[in-house]
Amino acid sequence: MRFDCSFESGNIGKVQALNEFEFDVSVRPDTNNPHYRVWYYFSVNQVHKGQRAIFHIINGSKTKSLYRIGMTPIVRSTSRPKWDRIPQKQVYYYKSPRLKKNYVLSFAFQFDKEEDTYYFAYCYPYTFTFLQKFLAHVDAQKFNFFHRELLCRTVQQRRVDLLTITSPSPLTPTWDRKKTVFITARVHAGETPASFLCHGFLTFLLSDHPAARVLRAHCAFKVVPMLNPDGVFLGNYRCSSMGYDLNRNWLNPSAWAHAPIKFTRDEILRLNSQEDTELDFFMDIHAHSTCTNAFMFVNSSCNLQGSSIEETARHAMIYPRMLGATDKTFSVPSSRFCREPSKLGTGRRALGEVLHVAPHCSAMEVSMYCWQDAKQRLIPYTEEQYLELGKNIAVTFIDFYKLGSLLAPAPQAMSTGDTGRDDDGETKEQPTLRTKRSTKRNKSSN
Repeated sequence: MRFDCSFESGNIGKVQALNEFEFDVSVRPDTNNPHYRVWYYFSVNQVHKGQRAIFHIINGSKTKSLYRIGMTPIVRSTSRPKWDRIPQKQVYYYKSPRLKKNYVLSFAFQFDKEEDTYYFAYCYPYTFTFLQKFLAHVDAQKFNFFHRELLCRTVQQRRVDLLTITSPSPLTPTWDRKKTVFITARVHAGETPASFLCHGFLTFLLSDHPAARVLRAHCAFKVVPMLNPDGVFLGNYRCSSMGYDLNRNWLNPSAWAHAPIKFTRDEILRLNSQEDTELDFFMDIHAHSTCTNAFMFVNSSCNLQGSSIEETARHAMIYPRMLGATDKTFSVPSSRFCREPSKLGTGRRALGEVLHVAPHCSAMEVSMYCWQDAKQRLIPYTEEQYLELGKNIAVTFIDFYKLGSLLAPAPQAMSTGDTGRDDDGETKEQPTLRTKRSTKRNKSSN
């Protein structure tokens, strides 16, 4: 049996065979930061048909984990490329007497094809290369409402993209200027669902759906889809290649060590200083390793004039309540107005409360495992549900900005295979949601 993680976003540390059937697998800590050992993504091949194995993930850094409520690793193979969850009856999360009562994740698996390579992961991977291929495909369509530019490069010289999505056509007389919405995602490398949400958000805004056309006509969307491409590429869970948690450095970022944060912050401040730009909404998209559902942390850039903190909090909760009415996996009760001192260096707090860049600043969180239905049953998220939630994040801005009256009476459902038109009426092919994600690591780029 051969273990490997030498592919993009792959990560394990040491593997030790206990016997013919059992293997201790350690997680390599984040680059230059030994505190985070959560993300794993590795392959196994050179197996026999019918061979059984037990894998023990022995050194995870989080004891409070969704494994306690039923989360399991995901698996795919070369002949079955769709990710599936390993059945709960084959997975155990427990304090191991053998390992000084440290928590261990053990799962049993039976291989069924000798020629296959099997991949195991903490959550659905979404790589830097996949994002670049997607953006290149969108670029090739030459939409007149889409612009891609290089915001900066990371320490390891990877692109950080800034996307602008807005119609070039002038506004109606009832709107003096467009609302600007700024979206960021994937500041923490292992929070892969954040990229699926951002992907669904982008795909919808680029579509020919009537709601997307109205949003492009009345809003300007600025999107930085991957704030930590080095960490993503290296298979880190939280940190950059330098070992920094980038989401604690928004107050005073370094142009070298925290380049994506520094240049994103500068762009936001530039937009906020322009008289012809109304920067109204900032959202940073994350995934959560201990909670269920999707939810939001919200705050306003300042208290509403003459209003109490409670009234300001209710105002900040308007968008979450609207999203809760649109998406069944989003939990309004789990969302809250949050001013924890420890979070002051995050994008939401720094931009909202210190720099006052927009009336609405928020962090979107989605579980890395499941959501709860009306009967409190735990429903594991699929890749498709993450994409759907991303789409609904965009759709909710129709209600938030009171644009529903501008929609056609019966909008057609969006299909990922549809063709659309740009905002001057020219027919364009729509970007697809899926391309091959497994890409061998280019060692020269390290």
